[in-house]
Amino acid sequence: MVFVLSADDNGEGGIFALYALLCRHARFSLLPNQQAADEEISTYYGSGDATRNLPSSAFKSLIERNKRSKTALLILVLVGTSMVITIGVLTPAISVSSSIDGLVAKTSLNHSTVVMIACALLVGLFVLQHRGTNKVAFLFAPIMILWLLSIATVGVYNIVTWNPSVYKALSPYYIYVFFRDTGVDGWLSLGGILLCITGTEAIFAELGQFTATSIRFAFCCVVYPCLVLQYMGQAAFLSKNFSALPTSFYDSIPDPFFWPVLMMAMLAAMVASQAVIFATFSIVKQCYALGCFPRVKIVHKPRWVLGQIYIPEINWVVMILTLTVTIFFQDTRHIAFAFGLACMTLAFVTTWLMPLIINFVWNRNIVFSVLFILFFGTIELVFFASALAKIPKGGWITLLLSLFFTCITYVWHYGSRKKYLCDQHNKVPMKSILSLGPSLGIIKVPGMGLIYTELASGVPATFTHFLTNLPAFYQVVVFVCCKTVPIPYVPQKERYLIGRIGPKTYRMYRCIIRAGYKDVNKDGDDFEDELVMSIAEFIQLESEGYGGSNTDRSIDGRLAVVKASNKFGTRLSRSISEANIAGSSRSQTTVTNSKSPVLLRLRAEYEQELPRLSMRRMFQFRPMDTNFRQPQVKEELFDLVNAKDAEVAYIVGHGHVKAKRNSVFVKRLVVNVAYSFLRKNCRSPAVMLNIPHICLIKVGMNYYL
Repeated sequence: MVFVLSADDNGEGGIFALYALLCRHARFSLLPNQQAADEEISTYYGSGDATRNLPSSAFKSLIERNKRSKTALLILVLVGTSMVITIGVLTPAISVSSSIDGLVAKTSLNHSTVVMIACALLVGLFVLQHRGTNKVAFLFAPIMILWLLSIATVGVYNIVTWNPSVYKALSPYYIYVFFRDTGVDGWLSLGGILLCITGTEAIFAELGQFTATSIRFAFCCVVYPCLVLQYMGQAAFLSKNFSALPTSFYDSIPDPFFWPVLMMAMLAAMVASQAVIFATFSIVKQCYALGCFPRVKIVHKPRWVLGQIYIPEINWVVMILTLTVTIFFQDTRHIAFAFGLACMTLAFVTTWLMPLIINFVWNRNIVFSVLFILFFGTIELVFFASALAKIPKGGWITLLLSLFFTCITYVWHYGSRKKYLCDQHNKVPMKSILSLGPSLGIIKVPGMGLIYTELASGVPATFTHFLTNLPAFYQVVVFVCCKTVPIPYVPQKERYLIGRIGPKTYRMYRCIIRAGYKDVNKDGDDFEDELVMSIAEFIQLESEGYGGSNTDRSIDGRLAVVKASNKFGTRLSRSISEANIAGSSRSQTTVTNSKSPVLLRLRAEYEQELPRLSMRRMFQFRPMDTNFRQPQVKEELFDLVNAKDAEVAYIVGHGHVKAKRNSVFVKRLVVNVAYSFLRKNCRSPAVMLNIPHICLIKVGMNYYL
């Protein structure tokens, strides 16, 4: 815990935080969308990090050049990620089921009835996930503190009552005695002993909600002493009541305190399950952001704390799997074996990533990495081998679930990467764009066209494919690229990267919107207004000869970091109106553009059905009456504002992906079946980007990978 908690990514933890750290300090990412300007983000490197200017080691260069090594690293991370999701399935099952096992020991209820009660509690837990925990989160800490104090008190009572000499078990000598007397059976029991330390993986995954110091203090001063007292108490109780082994915990509780402790156990199980479910949502969000998970709906409400999210699809899938495991196994021992294997595998994967962190991120000698893996890896290998022995007794469900989730994540990443490389290969050369002239050889209509693309440079084939079929487009063209940078959060003032494509008369711009892998889209964000203000700021900065370090030289011009904020009074003035969209300035401008009255009526009716759109703030922009050094600047600002007021359309590629005919059978199976199935059954890009359906234009594209 001391070492791993130190490997945080700007305060964030988890298996993907380690991978993001490695991708920032070495070229380990398989997706070639990195830019030099990304490294200028203030949070890209840690404070005082001097490793960015150090020469690469031979080992680091070997991995960067070897595609198979980078693929193996990615698969290792995805295996760890699948284990986190598997733990999210198994933790509620074993926590809730084991917490109410005392009903069997103290009442006449049969085991099937207790399982049904556990299922009812699990359904309630998952059904309430969409409401968040902001109203009850203040109860979590008191519940866990009371639970820990309760089990510690029961442990002390049992020590005093049954066997005070049990304190001798604290001596390391008895570890030797235990293995000497038990032999292979003692080694096999390590798979069960491992359950005493489970939960640390969830703590590391939720490191961003706390601090490493607070976690270390709570573990060393509260959690660990209470657990030691409880387990010593159970050992003292079993030394005199060995026949009560199956239900030793509840049998060791004094009768007057049984029901209070049972209620505390149920509440603590719900809190622990909630924490692991939240960690599951978080790891899926990180996977999706870094291109390793299909598009899912991510909900974050303004009243929730920073970082708290809800993913409906994952919630219901995990609930179904949890209920299936609970009903199928019935016995918590088999679930415990599966749970222990998942936790040990995740810990083992984390241990194998740490030497890379030590060498590439902390810039320590490779000798320290070798010593780390030899010491901790050897210890964990003993536990891991013992956990593998439990596969026939329930551990197989862990292998099945992890294989399922690993295949999903890798297939999606493989298909997305191949599609990106295909887009990059088919992008339009700038020479062909410049040869068409300012009009691009088409008819230009009033309005602004936002062309969404995954490419951070160049003109996507979607644009030319659209012009080939319909030789008309909007007077202002903006190529929008939403990309994820391998850092947790990107400051709002550094999120927009604006550039120009071609000469100024072309009125073509590029906007790269950068987000961290834990950033979430907040409801109410007005993307169009921020985009217009950012482009206006870029136009002004360009006229003033902007030449900062936050630039990215490319064939289509210079990209500059534009601080997107609400203070753009030096460029544009704006007025706010709370009127409905149907009666707003945009609709009025549309009327002057000779649009069909029928279309206007249909559009007004459609937008009235969307309260978020019809009641949102509408900004009207006008260039301020200031003296510009270059008259072309004011003219360009007027063109930008008029285009925005006239119409804003969103152009998104709608691709059909297939493998090439000469591809091997495995590739055709992965692309044509698995990847195509995931694409058809996940959220569409337009939904993920919050694009109004009335303003959406889809361009069909065929991809042969």
